[in-house]
Amino acid sequence: MRVAYLGALLLSGGGLALADRRWRLLFWEDARRAALVVGTGVAVLLAADLVGIAHGLFFRAPTRVMTGLLLAPELPVEEPVFLAFLSYLTMLLVRGSERVLARGGTP
Repeated sequence: MRVAYLGALLLSGGGLALADRRWRLLFWEDARRAALVVGTGVAVLLAADLVGIAHGLFFRAPTRVMTGLLLAPELPVEEPVFLAFLSYLTMLLVRGSERVLARGGTP
């Protein structure tokens, strides 16, 4: 069970990729631009995490579903994967909403 959270993130990210492929919203529309957008989102959110960790605002709680591997003190290996998932999901929602609204609100 030590990889349950990481596995769930990766499986869910695969679901996002399938939706992206189906409607060509982000990576299947322009992979280079999508990688830049998602990468920038991860970098900004990771920087915010590091600032929070440095100020004692964020800390890692022990759990049975995480690997226990750390990239830095209080920064689990799952965090950048979660941030990539969050950035990808957000951009898919933005691009999908733009398309729906461009069609006059009909899906």
